[in-house]
Amino acid sequence: MTTALTLDVKAQRLDFKAPFRISGYVFEGLDCVVATLSDGTHSGRGEGDGVYYLDDRQPHMLAELERTRAAIEAGPTREELRSILPAGGARNAVDAALWELEAKRSGKPVWELAGLEAPKPVVTTFTLGADDPAKMAQAAVVFGPVRAIKVKLTGDLDLDIARVAAIRAARPDVWLGVDANQGFAINELDSLVAAMLTAKVSLIEQPLARGREADLDGYRSPIPLAADESALTLEDVPGLVGRFDVVNIKLDKCGGLTEGLLIAQAAKAAGLASWWAIWAAPRSAWRPAFCWGNFATSAIWTARSS
Repeated sequence: MTTALTLDVKAQRLDFKAPFRISGYVFEGLDCVVATLSDGTHSGRGEGDGVYYLDDRQPHMLAELERTRAAIEAGPTREELRSILPAGGARNAVDAALWELEAKRSGKPVWELAGLEAPKPVVTTFTLGADDPAKMAQAAVVFGPVRAIKVKLTGDLDLDIARVAAIRAARPDVWLGVDANQGFAINELDSLVAAMLTAKVSLIEQPLARGREADLDGYRSPIPLAADESALTLEDVPGLVGRFDVVNIKLDKCGGLTEGLLIAQAAKAAGLASWWAIWAAPRSAWRPAFCWGNFATSAIWTARSS
């Protein structure tokens, strides 16, 4: 029997310690939404950050939650929620709230409800925003005893190569990946890959723009290529096969843990590795993704915020 729920929505601002630069965008903070669902006895909370390049920002998330309030308060299942709200931050927030609500009602942890193994410690990959090469190298040192670092690129090939070289010289001990955030064209990829090989980079994320996936047909990179902007939802997975090696699953992109699990399963069936990622957010936004982190191949990528 469906139980009516009460939805409470709040806006939240997270300010970064310093501006965070990627290809084509500079972040100074995040404007999030917090959704709490209550049945009068138990409650569940979830948070959404949205997807900036889809214009899924705080005003849009708040409007989506108000537009669908009646359907949400009717007490849908998580699968029904996928038809009520489109993929994005609003659905991510409500999906997380539904998972937590069910966990409290049942007395079982979310990982058990999802049919997963108990979570174990995973390697966290810390992200460096794009900056002057020397400053980025120093920031990599300041990270301290981390095991993995991801470097944001901007699409300026020579400068990006200098950035990565400086970071590798400063941190010869870490796993290193780079994220181009759609910054390059296919005719630049050979030069980028060659330089990344020299720097012992282990992963290149989203080198080309979303919509240019077919440019990778027949391209064979000696460094695994990861899809981020090219992999928003479950529907995108078939188009990644033969073009990418890894799927970066972000819960704000796909609309929550429910769809994230489906993507991870589909990726595995297609022979693709999967990574799970959380943008800069409070710890409560990390919990849903952490439940299935051991199902995926690796860890959380996060920017530091204050």
